Amino acid sequence: MNKVESIKKSRYLRQVETKEEKLLWKFLRNSRLGYKFRRQHPVDKFILDFYCPDKELCIELDGSVHNMDTKEYDKGRQEYINSKGIKVIRFWNSEINKDLPKVILKIKKELNV
Repeated sequence: MNKVESIKKSRYLRQVETKEEKLLWKFLRNSRLGYKFRRQHPVDKFILDFYCPDKELCIELDGSVHNMDTKEYDKGRQEYINSKGIKVIRFWNSEINKDLPKVILKIKKELNV
């Protein structure tokens, strides 16, 4: 995927974001945690759910459809993103729905807030 395609895909994904992405974005947007976040941010051929450039931190949300193929893909994807100097933290959608304050606390810890 080239840069133009990545940007188009990012824009599309922002329009069709999941309920959980919308919920988390309310807490990440406008530097509410003290740092700027971008949503659906392209890094080469991959699109990160949320990205904090100042801390080089990626937040990924995983749905319940994660089977072995998806897990293998995510592993390779995460290794690639890590090789770019970006730390990845992951949350299940169910964590966002059941205990969002705990998720926010974990993110704050990663940000050293």
